[in-house]
Amino acid sequence: MATTSPPPAAEPVWTDGPDGYALALDGASLVCRNARGRRLKTVPKKVRESAEAEHLRGVLLRLELHERECVERVESWLLGSLPVPASVIARVWADPAWRELLTDLFVVPAGGGEGGFLRGVDDRGRIGVLDLDAESVWLDADRVVPAHPVLLEDLEDVREFALELGITQRLPQLTRAIHRKPDAVEAGATAVEDYSGGEFDQLRHATGRAQRYGFTVRGGYAVCRVTERGRPVQARYWIGSDAPDYETATGRLLWVDDAERPLRLGDVGPIAWSEGIRMAELIHAGRRNTEEETTQS
Repeated sequence: MATTSPPPAAEPVWTDGPDGYALALDGASLVCRNARGRRLKTVPKKVRESAEAEHLRGVLLRLELHERECVERVESWLLGSLPVPASVIARVWADPAWRELLTDLFVVPAGGGEGGFLRGVDDRGRIGVLDLDAESVWLDADRVVPAHPVLLEDLEDVREFALELGITQRLPQLTRAIHRKPDAVEAGATAVEDYSGGEFDQLRHATGRAQRYGFTVRGGYAVCRVTERGRPVQARYWIGSDAPDYETATGRLLWVDDAERPLRLGDVGPIAWSEGIRMAELIHAGRRNTEEETTQS
């Protein structure tokens, strides 16, 4: 498979600094060499505090922001199982931040069919994948879908295959915890109470845990946004709205549509259900251990 290969690792690009020193970025680190061209183990203070060093730190911040934006975009594709044009992947593939996220993402053709692990894109814009027969193939599709794992019926087989080949993913996809909606769910109900009553010594502990896992907090709820069947859906988990240093207890988990109307559980799609339960479990797991306190007292 002749794909557009990533460029070889480049040497740092050196910038002239004060007193004959030169500076560069090596990954996320500021590095320095002296006038004789010897790279130093540490950056001297006068070089570290120079205008040139400040400029490079600004470049690094912009790169970090770009990487975060790439992660958010690819995660939005995953959380919505959104079709992505092959032309878009071809356009961004040369960018290391994009390429690292997209490589080995499990994708399927937008029109249906067998998928595989994304391995590259050729000069014609075709998407190359490693399929589940360990064959390198071109997908005959102009759009591919980064599959949410809850939608993969053969998820365990795909996970096992990835493990055998030592495939790792920059953005967790196959290792993402999934939760399938039980058949016995009360279709007319509008909330799940299984994660209510989780006590936190301070509200800030609950909000901090929510934000650490990438969830926003709004109006007392931790919020997870997904796209289900092309429409935005929010999962909301109550964590409290008092002062940050007050005690709090978690409440119900519910889902709302794009008009913020509560959805009946029977109408909650598989991605929204899985991501909502995942959010509640992650936050609820940080609650105060009341059983341990009772035993100790």
